[in-house]
Amino acid sequence: MSSCVTDTARTLACRDGAAAAHLKLLSLLVIFFSSIIGISSPIFLARYFQGKPVYDKAILIIKCFAAGVILSTSLVHVLPEAFAALSNCHVASRHPWKDFPFAGLVTLVGALMALLVDLTASSHVHQSHDKKPSGEYLPVAAAQDGTVGKKAGSDLSKEEAVKLKQKLVSQVLEIGIIFHSVIIGVTMGMSQNQCTIRPLVLALAFHQIFEGMGLGGCIAQADFKMGTVAYMCFMFSATTPMGIVLGMIVFAVTGYDDNNSNALIMEGLLGSMSSGILIYMALVDLIALDFFHNELMASHTWLKKASFIALALGSTSMSILALWA
Repeated sequence: MSSCVTDTARTLACRDGAAAAHLKLLSLLVIFFSSIIGISSPIFLARYFQGKPVYDKAILIIKCFAAGVILSTSLVHVLPEAFAALSNCHVASRHPWKDFPFAGLVTLVGALMALLVDLTASSHVHQSHDKKPSGEYLPVAAAQDGTVGKKAGSDLSKEEAVKLKQKLVSQVLEIGIIFHSVIIGVTMGMSQNQCTIRPLVLALAFHQIFEGMGLGGCIAQADFKMGTVAYMCFMFSATTPMGIVLGMIVFAVTGYDDNNSNALIMEGLLGSMSSGILIYMALVDLIALDFFHNELMASHTWLKKASFIALALGSTSMSILALWA
């Protein structure tokens, strides 16, 4: 409890609503445009390589970098923040939060939910194949392995099955990242602590650039229509600024700040759910799928090494940002 008193005194010393509001308004533009730069970079890079002999290899390396960013986001940023929110002295002193590790439980639920969505979508694809008299169905999870499955008739080829899987991965990833972005935005919008917000503006700009590169790498490979790509890019870029505005409205209406126990509980639960989704998607649908079921990577040893280096660089880049955001 003494640490709670100390933290409260430090917060009061930095509390300045007017200065915090100016910083938050500045952050709306900075975070929005940095998010656009981050998510659009791999998409434009993929279009630059399109039609060239190295296109498939370039896309694979971009996707491995993206997988590293997503994995680091979940394990180094989102999950520790969720545990910290539910371990805060304003929450951990109350029942039932002090009796059980809810952050870990909700992370588990998030991972299982992502698995359920994956299984349901794959089952739907398989059932659509079963209704066709010609050909055999192609298991979506193994669609990148050239030794598994046959062409499923004229309506759904092997390549189309791969694209369906990639589109599903991109959409579920965006859901998990949007959860995380809303939490960041609302928490920052509710805060009146200018000492916390000032360093966060620049740190979150870089955070959004790398997280956008992670999501953009997956979108680039999924081959969405231009309208869908634009919509997904806009939703990612606008979610954190909208969260900041929502947090400012919540504070104006309720007086709750980011140290309120109810706000901390919501932040911890949503963060844990987001972390579980992102951990599953990064490990199962990105890393395992490419490193163990990708025919192109299996046939080129140098590409496997380059992909692992890209994965490590993505993880390292995002992990370093945890020093500031």
